Amino acid sequence: MTAPLTPPPPPHEPSPHEAWPPSSGGYAATAPHDGAYGQDGPGMKTELREAAVITVGVALAGVLLGLLWVWLAPQVPLVGELSDGSWVVYFKDTEGEQAIGVDGTFTLLALACGAVSAAAVFVWRRRGGVPLVVALGLGGLLGSLLAWRLGVWLGPNSDVIAHAQAAGKGVTFSAPLKLGAKGALLAWSLAAMLVHLGLTALFGPRDPEPFPPYGEASKDGYGAPTA
Repeated sequence: MTAPLTPPPPPHEPSPHEAWPPSSGGYAATAPHDGAYGQDGPGMKTELREAAVITVGVALAGVLLGLLWVWLAPQVPLVGELSDGSWVVYFKDTEGEQAIGVDGTFTLLALACGAVSAAAVFVWRRRGGVPLVVALGLGGLLGSLLAWRLGVWLGPNSDVIAHAQAAGKGVTFSAPLKLGAKGALLAWSLAAMLVHLGLTALFGPRDPEPFPPYGEASKDGYGAPTA
């Protein structure tokens, strides 16, 4: 008698829910969302909260910009004269460049404030993010507006006729601070965003590569070129 022929048992196939064993090269199959890719940042709520703090802080720094503008801006000399019983005010130096210097001083100070604020935000929050960049831009614009209005308020009297009358006929006095180039109000925002983006690109954290380079994979037998 001979034993009945029975087919060999089918080979065991791994279930799709089972983890693949690590290969001889040391690579284990993992899902692309595991490990270092579980989180891309602190979360949108945290970023928005940090962005609000940055916006307020940068805007309040406009007080410093306004004080520096009043202190460092050149004085524009004016002279008052009586003409037919009424006061007339004119520039003492018609070819002077003090008015341009007022705008240039504000612009340079705003650029410096933008660079400093961007560096401070980068040191505090190195990962960066779109909300932080938007906060720097918005805060820089609000800070520039605050500095402009504060400088006009703290500067010489804006009523030039009253100022000429108080100074006297033919006496030189300073013109009120005036920002002729309104585009200077954007200098802080542009400088802050560009500097922050540059620092993030140069020194910000890098995302890990999801797959090893081709050369390293070939050393372990994966993707090795065939003869």
